[in-house]
This record gives sequence, structure tokens and C-alpha cells, in this order.
Amino acid sequence: MTEDKTHSADFTVDKQNLYREETFTDLKVASIRRLTPVRPDGSEDKGRRIIFVGQTSLLSPNGAVPIQNIIQAKDLQQAIKKFPEAMLVAVDRLIEEAKKVKRREESRIIIPGR
Repeated sequence: MTEDKTHSADFTVDKQNLYREETFTDLKVASIRRLTPVRPDGSEDKGRRIIFVGQTSLLSPNGAVPIQNIIQAKDLQQAIKKFPEAMLVAVDRLIEEAKKVKRREESRIIIPGR
């Protein structure tokens, strides 16, 4: 039995948007990813900027909640310095999203007799 399946997923690698990924961590709170742009041959692409992404986790009653945010920095030292602020911004955004979801859920409650 054979099925003719068509897949809509596109797994083509964007050769013009490649990055080498390095991770720096203090093994406690902070994890900072440095994404260095590279060409398809693996050489550094100095025409694009390096991206720093901070990552951490918050503990909740339901387990760890991953938090991440881009850190506007030109080097690792600046990314380390800006890490706390970037994580606070990400937490604030997460809280706002949770409030929106809660409002949507509450607006869907149907009370009989009303």
C-alpha cells in the first residue's frame, strides 16, 4: 500500500542567513548565545552583525519556564553587562502575554442564564 503524500514543509537551508553558534554560561543563571554570521563556505561574513541571545529559566509551580531575548550588544562583555536587563524585558513580555491569554480565556466563559 503506497500513499502519495505531499509535504508542505520547506527544508531548504537559507545559505544567505547562516550563523555559527557559540554558547557562554556561568553554570548558574546565564546562558548567552553568540551567533556569528558566516558564508556558505563557513568563513565569517563581516558584512552582517553578530547577534547575542540571552537565555535563562524561571522556576514555576509547573516547572521551569524558559526565557530568552536578544541582547543589543557589540561584544560579549557588553552582552554580559546587558543580560539582566534583557531578561527582565523578556519576563515583562511573558507576563503581558499570559495576561492576554487569561483575558481571552475568561471572555470565552459562557455562564448559563445570562
